[in-house]
Amino acid sequence: MTLGSIISNAIGPAMALLPAAMDTPQARVYLLASGLQESRFKDRYQIVHGRPGAKGPARGFWQFEQGTQSSRGGVWGVYLHEASRYWLSIVCAARGVAFEPRAIWEQLEADDVLSAAVARLLMFTDAQRLPAVGDEEGAWQLYLRTWRPGAWARGSAQQRADLRAKWARNYAQALEAMAGVAA
Repeated sequence: MTLGSIISNAIGPAMALLPAAMDTPQARVYLLASGLQESRFKDRYQIVHGRPGAKGPARGFWQFEQGTQSSRGGVWGVYLHEASRYWLSIVCAARGVAFEPRAIWEQLEADDVLSAAVARLLMFTDAQRLPAVGDEEGAWQLYLRTWRPGAWARGSAQQRADLRAKWARNYAQALEAMAGVAA
């Protein structure tokens, strides 16, 4: 998928389901960068290396795990958070998905609009303002706070450096794509 098609077929329709104030250039750049980081917009489920065809626990281009009620991670986190819960119910109704974490998680793999909306709502649960367009470090910190990538938490110094460099490349690509849309 091209980033242009992700913008027009997933992010744009997702933003149309949410309050207009959530649809900002900062949010769109971040959605592109985090989607590139998580799946390169190629894999709708987590690939398990060394096990062809096996699905890991994450679903959708933004790679959401279901999480648990007690961990409040993944879909459960967006489902339970007071800032996002109502808007998630609106999105689910519009997409014909039961407002229940397992149903949402299962549908993420097939519904890119739902996946983009859940990703935007996860950003909305963060207490800090979205980083300005061009603030790649601020966007990285948001990614670490909200997606809490296991590769970062469990990674070696080299793996962390590689993950950070990957983010820089993906953020630059997201900026370029958004500049192309604005042109």
